[in-house]
Amino acid sequence: MMASTAPAAGLADPVLDSQHVYRAILSAFAQPGRISQVDRLETAPPPLAPATAAAGLTLFDLATPVWIAPDIITDAAAGFFSFHTGCPMTDDPGTAAFAIISGMDGASLARDFSAGTPEYPDRSATLIVQVAALTEGHGRRLTGPGIESEHRLDVTGVSPAFWDLVGANHARFPLGLDFILVAGGRLACLPRTTKVES
Repeated sequence: MMASTAPAAGLADPVLDSQHVYRAILSAFAQPGRISQVDRLETAPPPLAPATAAAGLTLFDLATPVWIAPDIITDAAAGFFSFHTGCPMTDDPGTAAFAIISGMDGASLARDFSAGTPEYPDRSATLIVQVAALTEGHGRRLTGPGIESEHRLDVTGVSPAFWDLVGANHARFPLGLDFILVAGGRLACLPRTTKVES
């Protein structure tokens, strides 16, 4: 019998650390395009970014099916979330409450996720999108709720088609997906209410 590998360690203080991460995510959704630092998890099972792992430990639970893109999922990554959160892993993107995808593949994958229904628009997927870098102050122009006039966010590591997807997603409101963009230990959010322009 082969020896099993123990999952990587989770949050040092699951209660306080998850509260910190949850507040950072809420703040990022309330202020689209603003970058939040998520520094409660220094390492994560590759190829998960530390902020991806911390967000998953905070948001996933027994009632949230999770889908992980083929270029990201590993036994270590799936086992990490299953062990620490109990979340079920799904092979069907359409049933996922959360998904972890790469920014370069996001546009081709996102059409498979639930955007909610007119009766229950909240029954949509939240996509955690791993990117290379996030920078405020220049880049795409963001407007909408939570933004006083406009905000600028530059995202390195997404395909041009990703921005077409985000634009089409906004046009579907109140249906649509919500995005958590992650780079290393930092994250920024693009809810479906946010309009993104070049």
